[in-house]
Amino acid sequence: MKTALIAMSGGVDSSTAAYLMQQAGYSCIGCTMQLYENEDAGLPAEGTCCSLDDIEDARAIANRLNMPYYVFNFKERFREQVIGKFCRVYLEGRTPNPCIDCNRCLKFDALLERADALGCDKIVTGHYARIEETDNGFVLRRAADPAKDQSYVLYMLTQAQLRRVMLPLGGLSKPQVREIAAAQGFLNAHKSDSQDICFVPDGDYARVIQAQTGIRPEPGEFVDMQGHVLGQHAGLIRYTVGQRRGLGIAIGKPAYVVGLDVPRNRVIIGTNDDLFHRCCTVTDVNWIAGAPPQAPVRCQAKIRYRHPAQPAVVQFTDDNTALLTFDAPQRAITAGQAAVFYDGDTVLGGGEIVRTVTAKGSGKND
Repeated sequence: MKTALIAMSGGVDSSTAAYLMQQAGYSCIGCTMQLYENEDAGLPAEGTCCSLDDIEDARAIANRLNMPYYVFNFKERFREQVIGKFCRVYLEGRTPNPCIDCNRCLKFDALLERADALGCDKIVTGHYARIEETDNGFVLRRAADPAKDQSYVLYMLTQAQLRRVMLPLGGLSKPQVREIAAAQGFLNAHKSDSQDICFVPDGDYARVIQAQTGIRPEPGEFVDMQGHVLGQHAGLIRYTVGQRRGLGIAIGKPAYVVGLDVPRNRVIIGTNDDLFHRCCTVTDVNWIAGAPPQAPVRCQAKIRYRHPAQPAVVQFTDDNTALLTFDAPQRAITAGQAAVFYDGDTVLGGGEIVRTVTAKGSGKND
């Protein structure tokens, strides 16, 4: 009998994934990755993801399913590879996506190492996406339920990883998952979904960065796109491209953050029109099929998790860097976020946005 290691967060999705794997005939082992102590991030001891309550919920489901259950201590790795990068990227004037880094470094790297140690054939998560095997290898596809699709945060999966990973919820909707959990009497069948970055549940990124690094945000200047001083900001890490709220300045029309000048500690202010660009450079690109294509590829691309995929062309400039050019200008393309490329419901790959690029011969909004 094949064995699967189930990543269990204490929520309904991973619990239902465990049940479905058992129904599919797998011998299952449950585990929870303990990623940090809440106090490490300056948070209350209870009430956030990875709390003791979540671990106990996961343990209770594993016991109900008669599965062995482990808690893996990945706190040091998470602190270095996820929280550390989160702080560094913000301090560099970019906007990180720590959930993608957690998937890359923990769920589909460290967890595979533990699966090997336990002799497990597969690892399983509660993500909403689909993995299919074809004549040309494995492909990652969007979930059947567009409202829950999480393929965007899985673009980094390689062929070797896709061979080992199973996502049993990819063909289900959230209501269906809750129905299955309720039918099995799971205590978390109606547990609320986690909506925030796990180690920043109150949204105060600056507090976490200061606590982790000891660096206090230095006030600086708000300037317009011509460099004229408009006022004083409260520290670069408190701002991101596209932000409108909390600026406290007036320019005679709605004002938005359109850029961050890190060397001069300036926040650049413009209008909504100034946020639109067609092109961006993307680095650390993972092309799921393997070697990146030499010719330009027509695709649809997303620049944020909730961004509807838009028609574009991706052209590799070297093995892991590409130029992404949209057919139409897109709003608030933000350095540090992921650009993910699709062909219909198939994920081609993706990478980290480095900067916007003005296309040769284009207008101001390119």
